[in-house]
Amino acid sequence: MEAFLQKAKQASRAIATLLPQRRNEILRAMAGAIRESQEMILNANALDLKEAQASGLKGSMLERLALDGPKIAGMARAIEEITMLRNPLGRIIDGWVVENGLRIEKVSTPIGVVGIIYESRPNVTSDTAALCFKSGNVCVLKGGKEAKRSNEAIASVMQAVLKANNLPIEAISLLPDASREGVAKLVKMDQYVDLVVPRGGHALISFVSENATIPVIKHDKGLCHLYIHEEADFAKALPIVINAKTQRPSVCNAIETLLVDETIHERFLLELRPLLEEKGTEIRGCEKSLKILRGKRASEEDFHTEYGENILNVRVVKGFEEALEHIVIYGSQHSESIITQNHSIAERFLEEVDASSVYVNASTRFTDGGEFGFGAEVGISTSKLHARGPMGINELTTYKFKIYGEGQIRK
Repeated sequence: MEAFLQKAKQASRAIATLLPQRRNEILRAMAGAIRESQEMILNANALDLKEAQASGLKGSMLERLALDGPKIAGMARAIEEITMLRNPLGRIIDGWVVENGLRIEKVSTPIGVVGIIYESRPNVTSDTAALCFKSGNVCVLKGGKEAKRSNEAIASVMQAVLKANNLPIEAISLLPDASREGVAKLVKMDQYVDLVVPRGGHALISFVSENATIPVIKHDKGLCHLYIHEEADFAKALPIVINAKTQRPSVCNAIETLLVDETIHERFLLELRPLLEEKGTEIRGCEKSLKILRGKRASEEDFHTEYGENILNVRVVKGFEEALEHIVIYGSQHSESIITQNHSIAERFLEEVDASSVYVNASTRFTDGGEFGFGAEVGISTSKLHARGPMGINELTTYKFKIYGEGQIRK
């Protein structure tokens, strides 16, 4: 492990000094290589899927794991979109001259070696590797065991491009020991690794946070809520509920709980019921909502659960304050949305809800690096320091101060 990370640290110096144009040329070559290697990647993925199905992996995880031609094309396209983003390095964030004549500049720089721990989705391998490379960082990737062959195939394609361009393949590498013990070692290697980003289930986030001596940016569970205020426009609200829950239930920006104002709940839920039934959504509701919707009674645990499935909690609330209180207690500071035509209530929601992304009259499904214009993303940070929300290339930089003098000494 130590020898492997030493090579990664050495590689970071070579990657950090590449010119932006050269970096983009190599990324475009990687995108082309992924397209050309589609058959090889899909064959590896098919083996992963077969093994995952045999082991009883649940439907939502299988959906995340599965690749096909359009998904491979999407991976390549995401890399190309990253090349079109503004160079994040060397930006003068601030600059000033102090009384003694020293000129000081605050300039963006790479973080260094970034460890990224994730589950299921093989496209995370190419997305995060490309983002790290664009921002001058080396990445050490640890995907889920269910995607082992897929991740190895994708990483090997990108490494071949690095090798062809006389760059160290350690700039994009998979953690050689992917066991729990291997992760425990990785997160304590602060002499070689500058940042670790865990994205996945609560158990993974807790394990990394409790054991790491390296700075951690958490990408925790997505317990997202949609609140239908008493002044909601039903024509907007109904399709937003369906989109936020059912368009892709397995992702972290899908809602888990629908909150509906008591004054409108009967009319709204009567209109919503056939739409949810058409989508096959399983309901876990409060006493009032279950007088209209078919489902079972929601437990306290249900409101704390990120399902990753087409399951929706429904709770009728007495008004704005009770909705906010519910979000404070059960939310994970990921994404929250309100549907209302009341401007002052909308502004209060935006100001008072503590989450990385807060919406008015829109689906939470937009919390995504691509949708925000960042290209791909490392993930959705639920931390508050350094990065919050979709984490793109700018969040993969830090800064240093450059000081220009003319012989000044301190008195």
